[in-house]
Amino acid sequence: MISVKNLKKRCDDNVVFDGFSLELPDRGAFALTGPSGSGKTTLLRVICGLDRDYGGEVECGGAVSYVFQENRLFPTLSAYGNVFEVCRDKEKALSLLSSVGLGGDTDKYPAQMSGGMARRVAIARALAFPHDILLLDEPFTALDGQIKAEVIELIKRLEADKLILAVSHDPDEVAALGCREIRIK
Repeated sequence: MISVKNLKKRCDDNVVFDGFSLELPDRGAFALTGPSGSGKTTLLRVICGLDRDYGGEVECGGAVSYVFQENRLFPTLSAYGNVFEVCRDKEKALSLLSSVGLGGDTDKYPAQMSGGMARRVAIARALAFPHDILLLDEPFTALDGQIKAEVIELIKRLEADKLILAVSHDPDEVAALGCREIRIK
C-alpha cells in the first residue's frame, strides 16, 4: 500500500508537487506517466524514503525494491555477486540471472557487460531483494525486442501478488506490464 497525501515538494525554485495525493492498494500494477521533469522519479524517491525534504504525508506499507534509472551495480562484484548480495540465496540468484538471459554470463563484472546486460542484472537484483513493493524507473532502457518482452513477462509472473509502480514514457511498456496509468501533470 502506498498513500501520498497533500505532497508538497520543491526542487530549488521549481514547485514539483503542490498538494498531490495518491492512494495505491497492496497489489496491482500502476505506471506514472507524464512529460520529462513532471516529478515521476522524484515521487518514487519520496515514496521509498530516499528524499525526505517534502511536506505532506507519505506512507509506504511494506518493503520496497527499486530499479533505478541507473543500474547502480557494485563494480567489484560479478553479475552473480550483485544478485546474491541482496538475497543470500545461490539458487535464487542463478535462477533469476538465467531468467533474464544471463545464465552463461554470471561471472562477468559490470565493466565487461553491455548496457543491456547490466540492466538485466539490475532488474534481477531488484527481483531477488525481499519486497512487497517494486518501484521501476524507466526499467527497460537498453533492452531490445525479445529480451524486453521476456523480462516484462518475468516481472508480471513474479510480481503478480505485489504492488508495482513504474515510471515510463513508453505506452507500449505500460500496456505490456498491464499497468493502470497515473498521469503526472
